[in-house]
Amino acid sequence: MSSPAASVSVRYLEPGDAEPLRQIYNHAVLSSTATLDIEPRSPSDQERWLELHMGVYPTLVAVCDEQPIGYASISPFRPRAGYNSTVEDSVYIDPKYQGQGIGRLLLERLLATATSLGFHSCIAHIVADHKASLNLHLACGFTLVGVEREIGRKFGRWIDMAILQRQL
Repeated sequence: MSSPAASVSVRYLEPGDAEPLRQIYNHAVLSSTATLDIEPRSPSDQERWLELHMGVYPTLVAVCDEQPIGYASISPFRPRAGYNSTVEDSVYIDPKYQGQGIGRLLLERLLATATSLGFHSCIAHIVADHKASLNLHLACGFTLVGVEREIGRKFGRWIDMAILQRQL
């Protein structure tokens, strides 16, 4: 039996993905601690995000029946030039498709892409009790390097942030 991820294709971000990916991200903003953003991303914010992720910091998009259902992106880790070889990853999946292997498909391909682009290290900041994301990253070769205690706040509670890293 094939996995649901077997019927999903992965491609690079396209301009027409702006709104579907914004909807996926905003669902996470409004309903989870997968991101510590507390305000939904506006269309103009999404356009700026799109510009950043169509160049040297790419985004891969999972597509099923011609519809984007998730994405994985790399972003600069820090703005100082000495960190240019390190990136930070993000993975967001439409809730209807979570738990089907699509996050792993995206993250594995994103890490291969980051490696081919010459990046040396990838960092993941994950809310410490977000088991699915932690397990995904551990399964893809990340190791836990630390936990920052109560550094964020969302939905009326303090958030611990796990830091994971993988050499590329």
